[in-house]
Amino acid sequence: MRPRSLDEVVGQQHLLHPGSPLRVLAADTEGGGGAVSVILWGPPGTGKTTLAQAIAHSSGRRFVELSAITAGVKDVRTVMERALNDRDLYGIATVLFLDEIHRFTKAQQDALLPGVENGWVTLVAATTENPSFSVISPLLSRSLLLTLEPLDDSDLRTLLERALTEPRGLDGAVEVEPEALDALVQLASGDARRALTGLEAAAASAAALESCDSASEETVREESANVEAPARPVITPDVVSAAVNRALLRYDRNGDQHYDVTSAFIKSMRGSDPDAAIHYLARMIEAGEDPRFIARRLIVHAAEDVGLADPRALQVAVAAAEAAQLIGLPEARIPLAEATIYIATAPKSNAVISAIDTAIADVKAGRFGPVPLHLRDAHYPGAKRMGHGKGYIYPHSDPRGVSTQQYLPEEIRERVYYSPTTHGNERELAERLGKLRRITRAGQS
Repeated sequence: MRPRSLDEVVGQQHLLHPGSPLRVLAADTEGGGGAVSVILWGPPGTGKTTLAQAIAHSSGRRFVELSAITAGVKDVRTVMERALNDRDLYGIATVLFLDEIHRFTKAQQDALLPGVENGWVTLVAATTENPSFSVISPLLSRSLLLTLEPLDDSDLRTLLERALTEPRGLDGAVEVEPEALDALVQLASGDARRALTGLEAAAASAAALESCDSASEETVREESANVEAPARPVITPDVVSAAVNRALLRYDRNGDQHYDVTSAFIKSMRGSDPDAAIHYLARMIEAGEDPRFIARRLIVHAAEDVGLADPRALQVAVAAAEAAQLIGLPEARIPLAEATIYIATAPKSNAVISAIDTAIADVKAGRFGPVPLHLRDAHYPGAKRMGHGKGYIYPHSDPRGVSTQQYLPEEIRERVYYSPTTHGNERELAERLGKLRRITRAGQS
């Protein structure tokens, strides 16, 4: 069912309008210099290889396909030499399609540069990872980056309906109930390849069920005076459910989805939306994310975004991490979910991280001074002769349990790092801290 021309491509219409680089590349049957190298970036099943092969069928250029999984520098150089000879001797231009370019090392990508820069080949590269991180800058700057989007439901439905009726597909061999078609679209999650694979599996299951039913009814049919033509197998929602176990998440633990879903998970907890946080937690778990990674994010978030507004959040996060380590998945999903909901619904404060980051910034900038003499260690021989510990007031000697005393170096004696919010536990803490500072800093200007 792979399209044979750009006109048959479903979806990605933002890249296929008249005059677009892909249209120019496909229409350049004379092998002129009107086309530029392109990098196709998008999730699996959105048509990267399809677009490249459709261009090959439409263009009069020689088409060479390499996979970064199996090709090496030698293969690239061989293609470049052949392309240069074809251009100079026969006037034939070459289109090089390189799949999975993000798997190429820097040295392998460097081998592409002369051919792309000098126009020996027009490169059409495909990647599922962000080219900004996986493609070297010189190659990226010499190519046009085209972003493919997941197919929407109407595009997927069009693909499935086409596969059901066309001779290249199922050619009307099965029927599909509307609810079953909706289920296939939903399970595909924007991936055309997954949609067609699901349809093929469901069609095979429906045919197998029909065969069993036909065998059991054979005697009845033989006794019937008028034998009716056998009905076509029918794909029902139950057949789809049996054939396609679940929708596989589009999630690369080393790629953008890893960072995007993790970011959404953290920001949902920070934004106090437990439903969204649980959704992204489920996506990470179902995608096979390491539960220890999830637990670490919970611990960091509890300290960073809840802090002393609810000190128990950190305890819950640490307990969830220990529980996940002890029991593993699938049971670990429960304490991880408990911690996620607790943290998402807890009062929020970033006063703790603000305090430590501001203090570190001061230290890095040189805003510090000698430790006050009365706070220095006076236990080793000779320390008291240098005045260490002299004048130190023991707080427990004061009935209030706190005494007026300077603790910060003289250069920053009035500096305030921790400023509690009025959220949760910090409301009472702010009140108490105000009283403490009025005593400890009494008399400071």
